[in-house]
Amino acid sequence: MKLNLQNPIIFFDLETTGVDVAKDRIVELCYIKVFPNGDEESKSMRLNPGMPIPPRASEVHGIYDADVVDCPTFKEIAPELFRTFQGCDLAGFNSNKFDIPLLCEEFMRQGMDFDVSKRKCIDVQNIYHKLERRTLVAAYKYYCEKDLENAHSALADTRATLEVLEAQLDRYPSDLKNDVDFLAEYSKMNNNVDFAGRIIRNEKGVEVFNFGKHKGKPVVDVLLRLDPSYYAWMMQGDFAQNTKQVLTKLYLASKSQK
Repeated sequence: MKLNLQNPIIFFDLETTGVDVAKDRIVELCYIKVFPNGDEESKSMRLNPGMPIPPRASEVHGIYDADVVDCPTFKEIAPELFRTFQGCDLAGFNSNKFDIPLLCEEFMRQGMDFDVSKRKCIDVQNIYHKLERRTLVAAYKYYCEKDLENAHSALADTRATLEVLEAQLDRYPSDLKNDVDFLAEYSKMNNNVDFAGRIIRNEKGVEVFNFGKHKGKPVVDVLLRLDPSYYAWMMQGDFAQNTKQVLTKLYLASKSQK
């Protein structure tokens, strides 16, 4: 079943120097941009991360320092990539937890606000885990009846993710709707306000801290009344740029309400 789209949607996959969203960098990025009329455009690029690729990461994706020494940096490709992704919904495999947050961090380091708050983000892994609970290789075999060759190649993983979502729509017509809004909501696994889950919404929809001494307390109450210095402490701390961005928006909103 082909996707029913109102906006272009970009399926993408990252290979990186590691799994720390705040500190690691992209070494390979591949995307498939699907338009509402069914047309596609795709691109795969390797990037020089500006840091050594740890051996354990290279063992996973097969990309070594020598492979990217002459490749462009993210800074060099950021403007074009930003334009490509502008106004598009996003999809991937484990993308809500890893790929989208890490891509946002890379853009923010270049002073580009890659705001995903108005985009629909479909995490195919979350749909899969809710319905079958397996890995991408197993998902591809189960839904598409094919073996995933070149696993951990960004292009192969991205193509497989697109095909798995289309197959999921065919297999679960009573559970899934061919609608990006529905799929984005269905593939959520948490109530995070920031990607890292440092700030979440409680059962009443109120933004609360999800760590540390103020865990469970409303962010606005902490910043305005209980511990006003907490904002400065977090902004100076080793938190992801996205977390600091979300905190700042809440902080400014709370100040304006005083």
